Amino acid sequence: MSLLATENLTIRFGGHVAVNGVTCSFEPGTLTAIVGPNGAGKTTYFNLISGQLKASAGRVTLGGRDLSNEPPSQRTRAGLGRAFQLTNLFPRLSVLENVRLAVQATQARTGLNLWSVWSDHRDLLQRADAILQSVAMKDKEHELVANLPHGDQRKLEVALLMALEPQVYMFDEPTAGMNHAEAPVILDLIRKLKADRSKTILLVEHKMDVVRELADRIIVLHNGTLVADGDPATVIASPIVQEAYLGVSAKEGA
Repeated sequence: MSLLATENLTIRFGGHVAVNGVTCSFEPGTLTAIVGPNGAGKTTYFNLISGQLKASAGRVTLGGRDLSNEPPSQRTRAGLGRAFQLTNLFPRLSVLENVRLAVQATQARTGLNLWSVWSDHRDLLQRADAILQSVAMKDKEHELVANLPHGDQRKLEVALLMALEPQVYMFDEPTAGMNHAEAPVILDLIRKLKADRSKTILLVEHKMDVVRELADRIIVLHNGTLVADGDPATVIASPIVQEAYLGVSAKEGA
């Protein structure tokens, strides 16, 4: 059974159709890379799924529940986790305080008082510490977020996403703006998340070496339309991808 699905998902801006009737489903235990040339509609498709944009037509379902009319906050509570587009960092709080708030907010959904004393919840403290260890930021736990370099802020965003414990992880170009030393940490985190076969991961990424390594499946958008869907080797070798995404004509690829 599909965990996440879009059905005839469409959005129009005036006379321009940015996403055109995309029907696709995503299974637990898979990482799907969404690729395509600039302007293909990849981030717009993400925005429709996570609720930053309201669809002109079609619907989004998660575990059979229709989320099409739900705002982003409700979709997050339902289990959709989106990284790198909505920044939920508190710049005047420390790294550790940011993660603690995310952990506590998650537990509040199960009845924990959000304003209860932290020292009374050792398990939550341990959870926050473990998340910081996993994103290699334990040594920066007391630094103000406003003082962090860009790469560390992006790692912290992943930490907050992990604290929310979503069913679906959505990463939009997770290594953009990172240097060669920072990017492997994020990719290692995604590998670890992928090992949890109960989770679904969607990844928008331009770097084809990353796509080849991480993806179980690739879907290709071009001019807002889904034009290819399959295993990485088959999709990357297909003529439509060679031409539309890589800029190689069928003759040149022959």
